[in-house]
Amino acid sequence: MNINRWIKRREKNWQYLDSLLRQVEKKGLKSLPAAQIREMASLYRSVSADLARAKTHQVGNILEQDLQRLTTRGYTQIYQGNQKQEWQAVWEFCRWGFPAVVQKTWVYTAVATAFFLLGGLVAWWYSWQDPVFMSLIVPESLISQVRDRQELWMGSIVGVEPLASSNIMINNLRVSFSAVAGGVSGGIYTVYLLVFNGLLIGAIGALVSQHNLAVPFWGFVFPHGALELPAIFLAGGAGLLIARAILFPGKYRRVDALKFYGFQAAQLVFGVVVLLVIAGIIEGFFSPSPLVPDIFKYIVGMGLFLFLCIYCNSHNGEVQNFRFEGTGNREQGTGNRE
Repeated sequence: MNINRWIKRREKNWQYLDSLLRQVEKKGLKSLPAAQIREMASLYRSVSADLARAKTHQVGNILEQDLQRLTTRGYTQIYQGNQKQEWQAVWEFCRWGFPAVVQKTWVYTAVATAFFLLGGLVAWWYSWQDPVFMSLIVPESLISQVRDRQELWMGSIVGVEPLASSNIMINNLRVSFSAVAGGVSGGIYTVYLLVFNGLLIGAIGALVSQHNLAVPFWGFVFPHGALELPAIFLAGGAGLLIARAILFPGKYRRVDALKFYGFQAAQLVFGVVVLLVIAGIIEGFFSPSPLVPDIFKYIVGMGLFLFLCIYCNSHNGEVQNFRFEGTGNREQGTGNRE
């Protein structure tokens, strides 16, 4: 190999890659158009091959070091830089994207909330009217503990907080994912989960009220419930979005409707997971603590709910569909329904 000729032929590529990297290092990857980003990636692979060839033919330590630095800079910007941008995209979604999609899909969340509240009101009413109805929903052991021993069951969490918190998170995530996946049944299973959980909380609410334990019970529920219940409603809304795509695709073909509404549902799920993790930590460590007065638990719960409402209404202007890098989100491809 004629080393001087090879260097002369390849040097322009090295210089061009160096100039692109300098711009990225100063202004970030977003400062380059998509075509130049692809060029930079191609040049990086090419220079990596040049480095291997330089080592094989022993072209000189200085050139090898220059090419090594160039490939290291390229790797940092192309791969580690992408990771940085992905984290930035996650932050931007948490800051603006999640509130935006919540506002855009609020009708579905409202419908999911209505199903839950309907179940709760029905269970509350019938549990006061007929004790037999309560026994059909609430486990007998729990009824006996409240009725006969006049005590709540949350004390079992104290002393095993890490395990309890993990189990609570897993259970809540399972319920939420089931509510989302229930959309493929046309929303039937999603509605069932919402109504059933509403029936359960309504019946338990009536049980503790009948035995004068409502204040400590709701004091336990308020801190984590301020995040947990809205998360379940959002998960139910995500399931109803998927059901809407299947049953009422509208101007879209059904497969395109599933992509479009499914992407919105996925965005909701991202936020639901975060809310449930935070709620699980609160429910495991804070809510059952006997050291925290009930009044303070009520204040914390109301404060968290108020903060969540403000956060979900923090996006101003036209609501956009946020997307992570590399994730398609197109409203094109409309046509006849299947």
